[in-house]
Amino acid sequence: QVQLVESGGGLVQAGGSLRLSCAASGRTFSSYAMGWFRQAPGKEREFVAAISWSGGSTYYADSVKGRFTISRDNAKNTVYLQMNSLKPEDTAVYYCAAAPSVVTTTPLEYDYWGQGTQVTVSS
Repeated sequence: QVQLVESGGGLVQAGGSLRLSCAASGRTFSSYAMGWFRQAPGKEREFVAAISWSGGSTYYADSVKGRFTISRDNAKNTVYLQMNSLKPEDTAVYYCAAAPSVVTTTPLEYDYWGQGTQVTVSS
């Protein structure tokens, strides 16, 4: 089992920044690929970013490429999502997730999920 707890969400004006954190506990964190997903009201959950177990490979949705950065600190069992130049359309509940295999953008391949943290971007 892997337990994931997100933090760092909040209300920010358009153009601002937020840094989300996801603290993991349980089984060996460093063996898992990690991802961030988001879900806006009335919409499907969508992929945002993912990072391999080593941190050597990262992937981003086109909508956030160049604005968001995913990183991880395996010594601290934590994955981060730095979000810059935020837009109102980034408003959503953000979830981190752990996949026990290669890095993937597909939600179904993630076995463990956090409870989510709300990000609201005002115009």
